[in-house]
Amino acid sequence: MAVEVLLMDQVEGLGIEGDIVKVADGYARNFLFPKGFASEVTEGKKRQIEKKRLERLAQLEKEKAAAEEILKKIEGVECTIAAKVGDSGKMFGSVGVPAILEKLVEQGIDLDKNKIDLATPLHELGVFDISIKLHPEVSATLKVWIVEDK
Repeated sequence: MAVEVLLMDQVEGLGIEGDIVKVADGYARNFLFPKGFASEVTEGKKRQIEKKRLERLAQLEKEKAAAEEILKKIEGVECTIAAKVGDSGKMFGSVGVPAILEKLVEQGIDLDKNKIDLATPLHELGVFDISIKLHPEVSATLKVWIVEDK
């Protein structure tokens, strides 16, 4: 059975403060209510949370604007990483998020490692498109060239 709840705090995948959402009764009773993430829908609670909601919306707009600025920087970046290669043409080791972050910092882009969406490290030479999630509404694609270290 679904129940309507008023979110008191941002819940990933559900909404932000002040949103009224339908969730499973058990989810509300066992998780949202005890943790203080949500409450029952009442007029008093709606008025109480409205100021907090407006502040969060303004904050999200600022974060989106900042993410769009970083997106513009990333679009102009070429990320080339040199990797050691054996006689057979196979790479020694792999290229992961830390190596990509290091190259981005060298070019003046400072990101959180959690924003780079790399499921597994790269184990071969070539050109790869790496997805970077800057904001829930803004994502970028970074071209990474992995070349042989001379």
